[in-house]
Amino acid sequence: MSFKLSIIMPAFNEEATIEAIVRKVMKYNDVHQLIVINDASTDRTPEILKSLAEEFHCIEVIHHLNNSGKTAALKLGFTAISGNVVVIQDADLEYDPEDIPALIGPIVKGLADVVYGSRFRIRKVGRVMYFYHYLANVMLTFISNLFTNLNMTDIETCYKAFKSPILQNITITSKGFGIEIELTAKIAKLKGVRVFEVPISYYGRSYEEGKKILISDGMWALWYIFKYNCFCSIKKSFSLPPQEILKQFKNVNKFGSDAQK
Repeated sequence: MSFKLSIIMPAFNEEATIEAIVRKVMKYNDVHQLIVINDASTDRTPEILKSLAEEFHCIEVIHHLNNSGKTAALKLGFTAISGNVVVIQDADLEYDPEDIPALIGPIVKGLADVVYGSRFRIRKVGRVMYFYHYLANVMLTFISNLFTNLNMTDIETCYKAFKSPILQNITITSKGFGIEIELTAKIAKLKGVRVFEVPISYYGRSYEEGKKILISDGMWALWYIFKYNCFCSIKKSFSLPPQEILKQFKNVNKFGSDAQK
């Protein structure tokens, strides 16, 4: 089966970085589809995306009429997936597209179904940023691991890769930045799914540079850990029974030489 990579990129008021990140992504020759969800940006982001979509025909731009947050943007993007492997890519240059080959590598090799890019495993480079953000992430990851029985190191990472049937069939109900917690909790319910982590680079932004996450997002994350691990059944987590999703994996298991060309 041929290897087709879809990349989903939510964007809100990213005029300073959107062109640079898109051009970095498009340097990767295996991109089959780049879905950019403009979350009702009020700056020049829509105009820049229009120009880029005219230059790169694999770019699909979806516009939200109202600013609805990252989770809603990604949920909309999941409905447009046409590839068999999916990468979630932020638009703010915090995550480097040069890490895409490492991120999808375990899936392409037939070893994994889901891959998380961890900022806390040994990495090539990383900007020194907020200690309390790091501490909150460590605590949230630890609490999440207690419920999921996964030994994750970075549950809040925004760099993830999936076999497409997972995202095409998952039911998303969180808001804001809650999707990171929700994805992990629901993936853990799919018995037999192989989850990997790989080290990635991280170029964090300061609030002066446009960072958007708030203390309240951390409190919501804690609630979502309890909600999706304790009060959300497998039937409510996916539109198809788990065994049907796992059957779809057979069509995405090995790409052979196609992925290496």
